[in-house]
Formats: sequence, structure tokens, C-alpha cells
Amino acid sequence: MTELAQVSVTALKGVGEAMAEKLARVGLENLQDVLFHLPLRYQDRTRVVPIGALRPGQDAVIEGVVSGADVSMGKRRSLLVRLGDGSGSLSLRFYHFSNAQKEALKRGTHLRCYGEARPGASGLEIYHPEYRVLTGEEDIPVEQNLTPIYPTTEGLTQQRLRQLSQQALDLLGPRSLPDWLPLELAREHQLAPLDEAIRYLHRPPPDADLEELAVGHHWAQHRLAFEELLTHQLSQQRLRESLRAQRAPALPQARDLPVRYLDNLGFAPTGAQRRVGAEIAYDLSQPEPMLRLVQGDVGAGKTVVAALAALQALEAGYQVALMAPTEILAEQHFITFQRWLEPLGIEVAWLAGKLKGKARVSALERIAAGAPMVVGTHALFQPEVQFARLALVIIDEQHRFGVQQRLALRQKGVGGTMCPHQLIMTATPIPRTLAMSAYADLDTSVLDELPPGRTPVNTVLVVDSRRPEVVERVRAACAEGRQAYWVCTLIEESEELTCQAAQSTFEELTLALGELRVGLIHGRMKPVEKAEVMALFKAAELQLLVATTVIEVGVDVPNSSLMIIENPERLGLAQLHQLRGRVGRGSAASHCVLLYHPPLSQIGRERLGIMRETNDGFVIAEKDLQLRGPGEMLGTRQTGLLQFKVADLMRDADLLPAVRDAAQELIQRWPGHVTPLLERWLRHGQQYGQV
Repeated sequence: MTELAQVSVTALKGVGEAMAEKLARVGLENLQDVLFHLPLRYQDRTRVVPIGALRPGQDAVIEGVVSGADVSMGKRRSLLVRLGDGSGSLSLRFYHFSNAQKEALKRGTHLRCYGEARPGASGLEIYHPEYRVLTGEEDIPVEQNLTPIYPTTEGLTQQRLRQLSQQALDLLGPRSLPDWLPLELAREHQLAPLDEAIRYLHRPPPDADLEELAVGHHWAQHRLAFEELLTHQLSQQRLRESLRAQRAPALPQARDLPVRYLDNLGFAPTGAQRRVGAEIAYDLSQPEPMLRLVQGDVGAGKTVVAALAALQALEAGYQVALMAPTEILAEQHFITFQRWLEPLGIEVAWLAGKLKGKARVSALERIAAGAPMVVGTHALFQPEVQFARLALVIIDEQHRFGVQQRLALRQKGVGGTMCPHQLIMTATPIPRTLAMSAYADLDTSVLDELPPGRTPVNTVLVVDSRRPEVVERVRAACAEGRQAYWVCTLIEESEELTCQAAQSTFEELTLALGELRVGLIHGRMKPVEKAEVMALFKAAELQLLVATTVIEVGVDVPNSSLMIIENPERLGLAQLHQLRGRVGRGSAASHCVLLYHPPLSQIGRERLGIMRETNDGFVIAEKDLQLRGPGEMLGTRQTGLLQFKVADLMRDADLLPAVRDAAQELIQRWPGHVTPLLERWLRHGQQYGQV
């Protein structure tokens, strides 16, 4: 029997070239694709419900006799048909109707309808129901199964998708759709056969638990979610193996530069920094590429750990590249590394997208000639950037870069043959559930200790009608010699949004706080202008900095102890936590004021409540994941990672440990099953890690 993965959709009745194109738009190219295109939800058309038993919001099949049909001239002209069945009556309302339709729905007509009952002007109403006239001679059966509602695209009706899935289901069997989970493995994890699960999800029986299906906890969904998560694990394992199989320069432990660096630093590293530093140093001394993710909460000192790693490569005579996602953060790293490395006699080069003309040519030449330390934005990925001896790449805030970009660095290693070691840093703590799935190809280290002298930030919620009091609070803090941030979430005045714009806030605060020196920084300023303002703020030449969220990561001004965030309800938890992390970096008691605009939505209230309760980035990340979902947290909407068809990382988090074990077992005992699984689930360019 032919495998359904080998049979084109054009083999189905009613699928010509035009229909095949529409199906390709939703990723359906063969019959296996059709079977894995699962319903989003279901309608129950398996029984006729008495009209008297209908509840508002219920989708149902009803039957009755028309007692009248009139054109109503309300706000919009509509046809109102009264239908009764002895238990009660309701109205069918049609906004789009013809005279012929009105005639066909005359008094005494017997109808069967399907639709959603809603409260209306005349009791319950169904808008534009599906209906058919019953003549009374034929017995029209109701549906035998729940009716599936599929994800669709323009020009593809539910009716057509049901017909196509039925044709594919007629050909479904264990031989036409091989089950790549070995029986032993399926039994161990209590998983049903694949063909049974798929048949059930396309055509659930009338007694199926709709609620269980709606929340995704049904055994049939569980079976497919397990296989899909398993496939993502296998894909990442394969990526990891392919990277590990490459050679990387083995960098001996450095003896000289780290000692001199730490002597100049002015403070001793924390225990956590020493521990993580040792893990990295060991990885770098191996001949295969390091792939390590360092997670550290805001202010845990990841940059010091990155510098120690860089010095190991530099002392061995190699190049290091450090990349950050934004110009402002990249510039800060550049300034920091210049300050740290130039006293050790090490040159630091700079490359960003905005670097043009002669300056750009000169930077490219220096990098190609072997400039030891190179700092920049994602411009470092560009093909014309050639390194002489690149041995280590440090990526800050990895979730802002696509996985493909990270892998593109492989080509930039020593002589194009050796793969650089990769150190990835993030100040967005990643919940364990995500780390186990999204970053399964990386080793993880956690900086779980803040440097001494850091103070927890006290967070308060203040309604924006008390704005004048907050302005006075800023005046008082600055009078005591402290500095403050005032963060706005938009740049220009906007009619439809209540957000205060940075420009007008800057003008208003400059007027209100005449004795203070106020600065302004936002994303539309030139990098040079931003750098100048930041330098003035750092040097305490400015007391108050009005800014947009460009200061979210990396800005370090220990003397700033007060932050006002306007309209915090517009930001995600991770972003709020990052912003708050700009204060509390010195020894003074620090405060963060969330100046919100009522009324708050349910999610807005939850978010701000969490910010008030905790300073722990990991707690905040778990909550953020619950509120927003994984795609947004990882910034993966644009990278194609984790676009699950059936699985849901939050809902199925409890499956992940078993999935990891199953992946190991499959690789060891049934390696021949790995490729067919990857082809089944990840064929459409989503094979994580394939460049």
C-alpha cells in the first residue's frame, strides 16, 4: 500500500491545479499533510435540540415550522423568520436575502437549521443559520460524528476541507501512515496508535468530551503532541550533534590576561561568576565547539563572565566577536570592553549597520587583518565581514536573533573549517519548560547571585491622575543627589493612544522641574546623539533622563535610584523587569513607580501585580510565559521556531521530561526512525537548525 506522504493532494477528487495552490497555502501538499491538518474546534450536529432547551451562546441543530416571515426595517434591513417546535420559538435573522428566499420561507414551511442562539430584540435569535427545507417525505439523518472546523484560507470552505479529509481518512491505515513510535516506546508512555488518534480527531463520536478536546487534554491530542515535541527534541539533538561533530580551536586555560583584568576591575567576582567562568573555561579548552547559554537576572554580571571567556581566546592568539541586538546595547559593550581591554594592550574594533563609507571599509579591513576583539550588531553576520582567526562568538540577548543567524556564524570560523565556540547570554531568565525545548541544543549555566551592594527595588503602582505627586518625588530624589529615569512607551503624540509621548513629556518635565538638568533619548535619534546623552547621564551632568524603552537592556548608572514607567500596562513582564533593572545598581534604596492609566484589563492587573510582588526574574519569566505564550517570549514569531501544529508548550509542559527520555531512547535503539519523524513534522523549512 502506498504511503500517504507519497500521494499528492491532486489525487483527491475535486482537486485541480487551482485548488492544489490554495491547499499549498495552508501547507497541504500530500495526503499525510491533509491528515495532520487537524480541526481547531468542533460543532455538535449529531442531535436535534428542542428550541425550548436552547441556551444563549449554544451552537445547535433545531427543527421547527415557520409561523411568519417579515422584513424588518431597523438600523439595517433584515428578514426575520419566526420558527417554533412546540417546546418554544425563536427568530432566524437574515441581513442578506433575496425575494425568492423570503418566498421560500413562508408560513408553514418545515425547516432544519444550524447556528448559534443569541439574545436578540425578540428573544433568542440565530443570525444567518445554515438551513434546509424538509418536505416531510424523506428522513434526513443528523450527523454521525461531531463536525470539525478546520484552519483555512481564502477560497477554502469548511465543506471542501471536510470532503478532502474524509477521502484521506478512507485511505488511512497503519501501513499507509506508518507509526514511527516503536510499540515498546508507545506502551512505555501509554500512547495510542497514531491512526486511531488521527481518525478520532477528524471525526469525534457524538459522546466525545468537547471540553476535553477544547482544552487539548484528550488522549488523541496527547498522542500527537507527544510525537511533535519528540520530533523537535530530535531535531535539536541532530543540530547539536552536527555542531559537536565539527572541530573548534582548543583554547588552553589563560594564565596572564584574566589575572591582570581582575586586578584592574576594582571588585571581586561573585561565587556564581567564578563557577560559571570555570564551566566556560573548560568548554573552551575542548576541541569541539562550546554551545553554552548563560542566564543571569538583571544585574548579575554576565558581561564580566563574557570578558573572562574572551580573554581565554585572546591570550591564545585568536579573535573574539561580541554581538548585541541593538545599536545602543552594542555601543555600551564597545565602551565597556574598550575600558577593560585597552589597558591590557588589546585593540577593540566596532562594526554596526550604520557605519558607512570609509569608516566601514576601514573596520572591515581591521577585522579581516585580525583585530582581536570585535563588537557590533547583527551586521557581523553579513557575508562581507571576514575574520582572520575567529574562535569565540558571544551573543547577547540570543532570543532577539533568529536561530538561522546564529548558525550562519559557523562559516566565519578559523579558515572557514573550524567552528567558533558560542557563548550566548540572556538577562531574560528562561523558564525551565522553554529551556528544555527551545534551547535543547545548548548547555545552560545560571548566574544566580547578585553582586554585593545591590539593593532590591521597591515597586509601587500609582494611578496617572497622581502625576503631579510623582513629579515632586523626582524633584526630591534629585535634590538629594540621586538620578532618575522617566520612561515613555511612545515617541510622538498620537490621537488614538493615551500614552504620553517622550518629546512632550521631556518639554513638560523641563518646565515643571526648571532647576533640574533633563535629557531626552529615543530610538529615532542618531547613535552619536544617543551616546552623547547617555555619557552625560552617566557622568551625572544630567539628573533626569526621559527615555523610551531603548534603555531596556544594558544601561548601567549606579547613581540612578528612581524610575518612573508610564503606561506600564502596555509592556510585557520581561520588558518591565528589564527596565526596572536599570535602577538598584548602587547601594542606595531604589524605587520603581508604575504610573498606569485606568481602567486596567485583567491581564494588565495581573502583570503589574506580579511586578509589585517580586524582583525574581525567573518567577517573572514563568508568569510571562503563562500570560503571553512561548512565541512572543522567545521573539520567535519571525524565526519560524516552535510553530507547533498540535503541541502547546504551556499546556504540555508536563510531557517534556518524558519526551526528552524518549528522544534519547529512540536515537540509541531505533535511529532509523529519526529522519521519517523529522520529515513528517518539520518538512516546511522549520527543521530547527538547518541553515
